[in-house]
Amino acid sequence: MTKRNLRTTIFILFSFAKITFTIAQINKKITWDFPLPRTHTGILLGNGTQGLMVWGKDNLLNITIGRAGFWDHRGGNDFSVRVNYNGLKKLLQNNQQDSIKHAFEVPKLPNANPSFGQPRQIGGGRLEIELPKGWTLTKGELNLSKAEIQISATFQGRIQIITIRQAIIDELFWVTIPAGLTATKISLKSAWDFISEDLAKAGIEKPIIWLCPENNCGGFTQRLPEDVPLSIGYSRKGNTVSVATSLRYDSREIVEHKLQNNDYQRAIPLIESWWKNYWENIPKVSLPDPILQELYDYGLYKQACSTPPQGIACTLQGPFIEEYQLAPWSNDYHFNINAEMIYYPALMSGKFDHFKPLWNMIESWKTQISKNGETFFGRKGAMMLPHAVDDKCKVVGSFWTGTIDHACTAWMAQMAWLHFSYSGDKSILEKTAYPLLNGTFEGYWAMLEEKNGIFHLPISVSPEYGGNSFDAWGDNASFQLAALHAICKILPKAANILKMPIDPRWKEVDTKLPDYSLINKNIALWEGMELKEAHRHHSHLSSIYPFVSIDPNAETNKNIVQNAVNTWVEKGTGTWAGWSFPWAAIIHARTGQTEAAVSWLHYWKENFTNEGRGTLSNANTNGHSVFGQPVWSKLPENTPNREIMQLDAGFGALSAIYELLVQNRIDGIYVLPDMPFYWKSLFFQDIWTEGGFKISAKVELGKVVEVKIKSTREGNINLYHNLGEKYTINNAPKTGKFFEKKMKSGDEIVLIRAN
Repeated sequence: MTKRNLRTTIFILFSFAKITFTIAQINKKITWDFPLPRTHTGILLGNGTQGLMVWGKDNLLNITIGRAGFWDHRGGNDFSVRVNYNGLKKLLQNNQQDSIKHAFEVPKLPNANPSFGQPRQIGGGRLEIELPKGWTLTKGELNLSKAEIQISATFQGRIQIITIRQAIIDELFWVTIPAGLTATKISLKSAWDFISEDLAKAGIEKPIIWLCPENNCGGFTQRLPEDVPLSIGYSRKGNTVSVATSLRYDSREIVEHKLQNNDYQRAIPLIESWWKNYWENIPKVSLPDPILQELYDYGLYKQACSTPPQGIACTLQGPFIEEYQLAPWSNDYHFNINAEMIYYPALMSGKFDHFKPLWNMIESWKTQISKNGETFFGRKGAMMLPHAVDDKCKVVGSFWTGTIDHACTAWMAQMAWLHFSYSGDKSILEKTAYPLLNGTFEGYWAMLEEKNGIFHLPISVSPEYGGNSFDAWGDNASFQLAALHAICKILPKAANILKMPIDPRWKEVDTKLPDYSLINKNIALWEGMELKEAHRHHSHLSSIYPFVSIDPNAETNKNIVQNAVNTWVEKGTGTWAGWSFPWAAIIHARTGQTEAAVSWLHYWKENFTNEGRGTLSNANTNGHSVFGQPVWSKLPENTPNREIMQLDAGFGALSAIYELLVQNRIDGIYVLPDMPFYWKSLFFQDIWTEGGFKISAKVELGKVVEVKIKSTREGNINLYHNLGEKYTINNAPKTGKFFEKKMKSGDEIVLIRAN
């Protein structure tokens, strides 16, 4: 038995009477074996602004340096000046394809300078550390508790440790090279060194390079035609290499000042204090599944790296931007699942301050999304958030079906509401959620038509089904119906809390709008369109999750939902993306098929992460997905790398694990619903739920034996506790599978199985 297993066994034996979790979540370490041969196989360090990927092989250690927010903004697509909803409806109904294409394409300006044709984030550079001849990189170890990477190098039985740390707020990191590696060579390269042809074609000039006379420091400034330049520089003093980044017009001066004045030793206490506080205020989870346990631990670590309150709102890749290619899909903000998947775990983990950069950005977009909504829908008060935008909310590309996908606006409105519902932060409700909820509704109201007392959405899309084709739309897309129902159900709750008037249209729409479109007693993509093939976006099942607009177990829905799930399973996974699998796991967890949910998470980990735990959009090999890639180790070294990393699936897996443990359903909070039959012992502490409750539970011999509720504010708890028919509260016997109580802030209740 390992020491870790022994500690867990002792804990379970001596903590039966009361949940008093003491598991040292923050002392965990994860190891990597070298070689880590590609950028996205790297070990991650991040502070939400500066992202590092540590990788390499033989005697060459590489640190890829990304800086979130390094945008070339040229080419943003202001679609609403060329088409509105009613005009698009006529074009679609009359099949005027050329006019539709023209309406959504990025205009080509006469005599325009070269550009990418759309906004795009660009990578930073790479620090290369060449060890003395004969030394070999063998192992990397990440200490989660303090975000410290230690790289082991060996030579003839000797071991030297290189340490890498990163500042919390400042754009700085440090590499400590031990005295035994004094002949190490340091060099800094820019993205230009790898993708100069792509950059030059877009009208970007080569960077300005600077070096010190002693050759112990240097850097570069990468300028852009119309945007702020990025500077990266390094300085070597003794056994410490300091590296700084800055994104300002005076970025070189800022970088040089940081390199001259930073104090590594003084920074360490702040770094360790920040990480200690992060881990101390996070749900503690111990699972009987080592694969899921690592997904949970590393997922929480990456949450801190990618979405901290002091950082920049997280894009598809966050700050982890490669240098060897232009980041796929511009590393932009995708709001038809990806951004939401990245941020959902902040709810269950109680890291509400991690939403700060996102809501600040959305707030800065209010003028633009109001313009989008009021111009496109022709209705005052409407808001519209297209599915792919840059950090100024300008549309990236010409994907027309995504651009008009109004559920993107609804999804972010729902997320803002959930932030309030979990945290109780009324300022979020007032400033962000309520305006978005109303703006979303007004957009949908402009789209609705009524026939025989039934509302319908005549022009609607189901994300990515049919791609960008001109027939990828229909009446009453189930995705849009679920989103609108969710908005209509939330708005009266929000209005009551804010003491605002209730708009009768909300109930009218919720009553007269179908829950989903039907075909052959099955949930359709839209009216008349069944799921014909494997499809990566499970949008037609969104009424189950994420919008939770129906009870899938209600008699009116049960058979239809089961038919839809069976059809979905039958079509297979050959065209799924990485993020499809965690989403599928959550749908299975919410429809009583938790063993399938766990299996999909295992499958995703095995087939959609690389050898460095990088989370991939496409499969890590060919053969089980049409979107695969070669086994890189079997190819010549000079084979171009086209690996696509996205953060979303890793955070989706984190959410799926929370969903296996605690679910917020329409009728209440469920603890370990339909627990996998092979889970015999586990425990978790302080998983957040809607209403501001924190739930803890313990399982022994395959049964839930104890549940603890903590209330962070006043409210009613409706709990399906899974303790069986008989349980006790403070030694008082209780019966029933459902527990309900009005709780005050600070209340704690422990429920214990009685049989």
